[in-house]
Amino acid sequence: MAAYRPPSIASSEITPHQVYLSRRTFMAGAAAGLALSGAGSALAAPLVGKPTAYKVDDKLTPQKDVTTYNNFYEFGVGKADPAQNSGEFKPRPWTIEVGGLVAKPQVIDIETVMKEFAMEERIYRMRCVEAWSMVIPWIGFPISALLDRVEPLGSAKYVAFQTVVRPEEMPGQGGFFQALDWPYVEGLRLDEARNPLAILATGLYGETLPNQNGAPIRLVVPWKYGFKGIKSIVKITLTEKEPPSTWNLSAPKEYGFYANVNPQVDHPRWSQASERRIGEGDGLFGGRRLDTLPFNGYADQVASLYSGMDLKKSF
Repeated sequence: MAAYRPPSIASSEITPHQVYLSRRTFMAGAAAGLALSGAGSALAAPLVGKPTAYKVDDKLTPQKDVTTYNNFYEFGVGKADPAQNSGEFKPRPWTIEVGGLVAKPQVIDIETVMKEFAMEERIYRMRCVEAWSMVIPWIGFPISALLDRVEPLGSAKYVAFQTVVRPEEMPGQGGFFQALDWPYVEGLRLDEARNPLAILATGLYGETLPNQNGAPIRLVVPWKYGFKGIKSIVKITLTEKEPPSTWNLSAPKEYGFYANVNPQVDHPRWSQASERRIGEGDGLFGGRRLDTLPFNGYADQVASLYSGMDLKKSF
C-alpha cells in the first residue's frame, strides 16, 4: 500500500467562503475559552484549529449549505429541519461518559475537551449514503488521543457511541411518530477509531459546531457514509463485541455496520457509483455530478484495515 502524502494546497485556492479567510486571521490569537462563549445558544462561536496537511483538492462546500442541508433526525427528517428546529437545543453544559473496557473510565466535560486536546483543522470529503457529498473544514482532534487518555484494555475490540436524548429540546424525538429508536447509537472497530483520519469534531469553518451539525461534539470518519458520523455524543464505551448501530438495526439489509463508501455496492434506493456535490452547479440534481471514489478517496490510508474482507458482504 502506497504511503499517504496529503496534497499541500493553500486555503485561498480551495475556499469559496471569503469571510472564512478573514476570520482565520482575526482568530489566530484568540483564547480557546472564547469557543465556549456561545453556551446555551444555537449560535456558533469562533474556534481556532491548527492547520494540518489533511486537505483535498476539492473546493469547500459553502458554509451556508453545510449548515442548512443536514440529516439529523432528532430535529426532523427534512434537510432544512435541523437548522430550523434546533434553536432550543443547549450544547452547554455538556459531559461525555467514557467507559467500558478501559483502565481509566471517566466523565469529561466539554470545557476540558476544548482545553486539553489540541484542536486541528481537517479538510475532508463527506459522502452521504443518499449519494450527495460535501467538502468540509472540520476542527477537532484524533479519537486516538481520547482513547490513550482512558487506556483501553486488551479485551477491547470496538468503540460504541451514543447521542443525547432530550425530546424537550429535540422535537424529532417527541410525538407519536418516531423516525428511529432513540438514543441514536453507532460504533467502530477499535483499529478504525485509532486510524489517524478518525476525529471527534468540535467545530467547522472556524467556529464551534452549530446545533444542527452536532454540537458540541461529533464523530467524523471520512471514508464512511455520513450516517456513521454520530452527533451530539454523550457516551463512548469500549466493548469486546460489535456494538449496535441505529441504521443497521432499523434496516440491516440496507445499512451495514461498516458503511465504507463503495461505488460497487449500491443502496436499494441509491446508486453509489456517482454522487452530486452540494453547492456546485444548478443542474437537474442541484449539484455537480462526480464519480464516487472507493473509501471516499481515502483508500491509501484505510484499505489495509479491511484486508481479506469481502466488502460486498461486510458493507
